[in-house]
Amino acid sequence: MANAHNEHAEGSHGSVKSYAIGFVLSVILTLIPFGLVMYPTLPKDMTVLIVVAFAVIQIVVHLYYFLHLDRSPEQRENVSAFLFTGLVIALLVGLSLWIMFSIHTSMMAK
Repeated sequence: MANAHNEHAEGSHGSVKSYAIGFVLSVILTLIPFGLVMYPTLPKDMTVLIVVAFAVIQIVVHLYYFLHLDRSPEQRENVSAFLFTGLVIALLVGLSLWIMFSIHTSMMAK
């Protein structure tokens, strides 16, 4: 029984090279937006757009290199669960904001 657990755990872990690549990419994807914010050379709207884009790219890097979510058949259930969770969170936050805006608009009209 212990061997089955170890075999499963070994199959899902990445190599040192994979973790090193993920770490270097994460550092780069953090330093570039940090530099743009600390030394503003672009308009604020462009800086915000770049920071958000780098954040999304960094999420993908973390999912791939550290959480090992990819398109392999073994990971299909995990990716589906992750996407469903993201959808539920987006709906919960989006609809809550919509309700609060609607209530605010209704209250201010009177």
